[in-house]
Amino acid sequence: MTGSTHSGARREPDDVQDLCRPFLKSLPVSGASVAAMSASGSRMSLCSSGVIAARIDELQFELGEGPQNSVVRSGRLVMIPDVASGGHDDWPVLGAALSELPVGAIFCVPIQMGAVTVGVATLFCDTPLVLDDQQQATALAIASAIAAGTVQQAMVSAIDDVAVESAAAPAFRREVHQATGIVLVQLKTTATIAYARLQAYAFANGITVHTVARDVVSGSLNFEDTPP
Repeated sequence: MTGSTHSGARREPDDVQDLCRPFLKSLPVSGASVAAMSASGSRMSLCSSGVIAARIDELQFELGEGPQNSVVRSGRLVMIPDVASGGHDDWPVLGAALSELPVGAIFCVPIQMGAVTVGVATLFCDTPLVLDDQQQATALAIASAIAAGTVQQAMVSAIDDVAVESAAAPAFRREVHQATGIVLVQLKTTATIAYARLQAYAFANGITVHTVARDVVSGSLNFEDTPP
């Protein structure tokens, strides 16, 4: 299947989480999953639209290979338009496992905040599919739009201990607010985006937002010196 038709796509389940939903609504794919990932090795599955999408995500984690890892390293979209045709030299074990699933095509889309890849959206179609240039641009635009939500959900679920610390120690909360204000000035942006950048940096480096905030306040970390 090629072009922009939806003939290979299954109907979107009613309970698909918000991070996955935009891909299913806007692209001719059968399923989607979103995982928060970073170069430091942090990884967390955040949503999947169904059993097959979840299994594709799980296999890449279990086997330690696949296009998700390539996306994290390169920051670029990886497309496998015809899973059955082979071409899995970089992930042969995964290729063999995928042959047992009703999957025709897979697309892994980088979820980036600034220059940091904070996650990967893995899309699949149950028949072979080539995404045209417009569809690729749409996939990347959606990934960019959900970047802040991806980081926030991952941090709340497992990595960010600021909420717990803040309840017990208001000083921690004040330091995070102070750091947000500093980054706001450094990047000439809004408080929402400044805090999101703190979260993205923390996730990418496998540390807490409070640790990043402390470094910002102390002056040892300046976001003007980090990639945009």
